[in-house]
Amino acid sequence: MSFEEAIEAASRDEGFKASVYAMNTLLIQKGVYTQAEFQLFFVEWVEKEVMRKSQTAESGLLSA
Repeated sequence: MSFEEAIEAASRDEGFKASVYAMNTLLIQKGVYTQAEFQLFFVEWVEKEVMRKSQTAESGLLSA
């Protein structure tokens, strides 16, 4: 499959996911960062989002 065919076949969401996958794979293979570093920052981001959503939900309950 060519790049153009892949662009046509992928939805917008799939295209975004494919771009992130390709960039992270390339950066890891080039030694810019390691898989462990990627995982560390991935977990850090998710934890922050979970906390933010929890605080938003709690604040919504308090104002109701």
